[in-house]
Amino acid sequence: MTEAGKTPVHLWAVAVVSLLWNAFGAVDYTMTKLRNPEYMAAFTAEQQAYFYSFPLWANVGWALGVWGSVLGSVLLLMRSRHAVTAFLLSIVGLAISCIYQFGMHYGDLERMFGTFPMIFTAVIWVILIALFLYARAQAAKGVLR
Repeated sequence: MTEAGKTPVHLWAVAVVSLLWNAFGAVDYTMTKLRNPEYMAAFTAEQQAYFYSFPLWANVGWALGVWGSVLGSVLLLMRSRHAVTAFLLSIVGLAISCIYQFGMHYGDLERMFGTFPMIFTAVIWVILIALFLYARAQAAKGVLR
């Protein structure tokens, strides 16, 4: 347990920064799913068609990945031990999304976007695993209730 029930400053820093980071994913997901014309104008017609053609299971993976992380960050702010589960669900969602994108469509993805998706997804993996491990460690210490 933390000293006199005080929340460590690093928890607030990690929670706020992770929520800001995950908000970018939430905006991207929402604007893509709503087919927002201004947002999607940054993509070619072929790239847009790629995003719009995701099968249900890939969309479920994408949604779990994005919203699991947003929820995990909010639960960190609330000092809830359930942040661990939310980040774990996000990891599962990211894995499902990666199976579709990189396991089944890597050639198309690389042709349309270059190596950026692979590099950016690797960064997402590192951050998400770090958030999961951080939340788990804080839960074990009794910081998260």
